[in-house]
Amino acid sequence: MQDTSFELGGMKFHSRLIVGTGKYRDFAETKAAVEASGAEIVTVAVRRVNITDRGKENLLDYLDPKRYQILPNTAGCSTADEAIRTCRLAREVGVGELVKLEVIGDNRTLFPDVVATIEAARVLVKEGFKVMPYVTDDPVTCLRLQEIGCVAVMPLAAPIGSGLGIRNPFNLAIIIEQAKVPVIVDAGVGTASDAAEAMEFGCDGVLMNTAIAGAKDPLAMARAMKLAVEAGRLAYRAGRIERKLYATASSPLTGLIG
Repeated sequence: MQDTSFELGGMKFHSRLIVGTGKYRDFAETKAAVEASGAEIVTVAVRRVNITDRGKENLLDYLDPKRYQILPNTAGCSTADEAIRTCRLAREVGVGELVKLEVIGDNRTLFPDVVATIEAARVLVKEGFKVMPYVTDDPVTCLRLQEIGCVAVMPLAAPIGSGLGIRNPFNLAIIIEQAKVPVIVDAGVGTASDAAEAMEFGCDGVLMNTAIAGAKDPLAMARAMKLAVEAGRLAYRAGRIERKLYATASSPLTGLIG
């Protein structure tokens, strides 16, 4: 069963795993983990990672923009204005118009500020950006962002860096059911089974950073995540069996001896 390509913002990708670039020991380890993950889209925090000063050691020296779709994100922004300015800066340095919008509303939980996210999304879409907003797992918010013109919605599975996995599969199911744009689970994935579960639900992709960078062996975990996303997607397309309360014999009951 051959899978179809994954379309995002008018571009086609084969890998449904999107990886971040924070928390690694150095850029060399970042590069190795990205390669092991098989990801084609790599997100970078414009405010935290040096991609604007080409005179210094630069992450983009390790990630060939011809090989990877660089996805600038607005991590660290707490207002709509900050996020909008960050996206404009990313566009000025030539890393494209596909952006991950992230506006944090609370420093303890790192939950997104929904109102500010919607406000920033409206401005950015009007300016021609292809916006991928990080949001809560609220179906109404995801619907509003889709209506604004965002090219994807990115509901959290659990708080950023928590590794708790998908906390509310029922909300996620509603978001997927109503979506006309790709649904990408962002934040909260802790291990490979979490990624596979998200894909089995019918998500179009999974974005993660800490689950790989924070593992004891980031390269091995990157490989595990690659396989998990592929396995979860294949299982979704294959179709799981119905859950039943009682047993059903695996072998035919006809022709039994005695």
